[in-house]
Amino acid sequence: MQRFTTFRSSVHSRVSAALMILFAAILAWGPRVSLAAESQDLAGLNALYPSLDALYQDLHRQPELSNQELKTAVKMAARLRDLGFTVTEHVGGNGVVGILRNGAGPTVLVRTDMDALPIKEETGLPYASTVTTKDASGVSVGVMHACGHDIHMTSWVGAATLLSRSKDRWKGTLVFVGQPAEETVSGAEAMVKDGLFSRFPKPDFVIGLHDTQLLPSGKVGLISGPASAASNAVDITFYGLGGHGATPQRTIDPVVIAARAVVTLQTIVSREVNPLDPAIITVGTFHAGSKRNIIPDEAKLELTVRSYKPEVQKQLLAAIERIAKAEAAAGRAPREPKVTIVESSEVVINDPALTQRLGSRLRRELGDTSVTTLDPNTSSEDIGVFGRVAGVPSVQLRIGAPDPGEFAKARAEGKYPPGPHTSKFAPDRQPTIRTGVAVLTLSVLELLGVQRS
Repeated sequence: MQRFTTFRSSVHSRVSAALMILFAAILAWGPRVSLAAESQDLAGLNALYPSLDALYQDLHRQPELSNQELKTAVKMAARLRDLGFTVTEHVGGNGVVGILRNGAGPTVLVRTDMDALPIKEETGLPYASTVTTKDASGVSVGVMHACGHDIHMTSWVGAATLLSRSKDRWKGTLVFVGQPAEETVSGAEAMVKDGLFSRFPKPDFVIGLHDTQLLPSGKVGLISGPASAASNAVDITFYGLGGHGATPQRTIDPVVIAARAVVTLQTIVSREVNPLDPAIITVGTFHAGSKRNIIPDEAKLELTVRSYKPEVQKQLLAAIERIAKAEAAAGRAPREPKVTIVESSEVVINDPALTQRLGSRLRRELGDTSVTTLDPNTSSEDIGVFGRVAGVPSVQLRIGAPDPGEFAKARAEGKYPPGPHTSKFAPDRQPTIRTGVAVLTLSVLELLGVQRS
């Protein structure tokens, strides 16, 4: 009887698991963006897709790190020139700006990022990157479009193509911006400092997109208000007195000082910040020493710091410096640690009115069930710089990337498929690209005030 009960229980568990996967699959597949029967606003996308797919695979095979996007920028510039845009290169480094004027009307800035990440690809795709290069510190690294910027660029080119071919349906000015160095949250600021809004038309609106593993391919996500966290990259170098590992009493060990700091830094969020205020301090790297029996002279930590409020951002940075100095003093360090903020970005805020306006258009065109809302996330971006400096509404839209079947299976297990900044991030390219093109094209047409016939 016990064997029968165990067997019945096992069957019940398997059936329950199967039902969960089926239910998740239904939710994931659902009604997705269907572009087989093209609307007038998206006319030509079906015929255009093969060339976009070829572009995507080329970009994916040949990624370039932040501030090294030389070949990528050339490709983006050439595409825009072929479409009739007036193109300027090397804006703020490797930035590309394309202008297409079509009579009196609003000016819309459409931004894509172009850089890749120092990650060795492990997707097994036939078009996987095998690129290796040296990073800014001279270290040899693999390079991969692990954040989907190749998806963004391809969607951007697709939208530029459809819009340039349908000038009878809109009036105004397009400013298509290919931005370098998003991964170091520095490219947008560099382009602004190089005269983006003085040398070129100032926009009335700024739009962009980003792929995500939080939705299956074919789905569109909206975040209204604060959308991406402020970010700071902080380096801390602790100083000691090196010597033989067998005689630690004759040294001042910076490894021990830094190790204590790693632990104490975690108390900032858990014991100093209001629990209702999002905040993150992550120590991502710990560099020290060259041999097991040598106590080094220095130890270095690299941190990423995330927050949503300026006052919390200020609190975190001040506490990090305070704790670093205190731990150094407690460890008898010969001098104070060096605390350097090497990267900074502000909170990305999607203008609520603009988000609602574009969301209404996308639901109307793509279907209500294809567009959903998402929660803010703690990743960081610098697209918000454009809207903030120009003083205009801006929004970054999300598009799902994983294959719906893989998404459903992962969700049934309480997980998500591999996402951005991982070596196995592999977007379901056709529906993701087609959705990206549709989202950008329809958003621009909405902002240019064109009504569907």
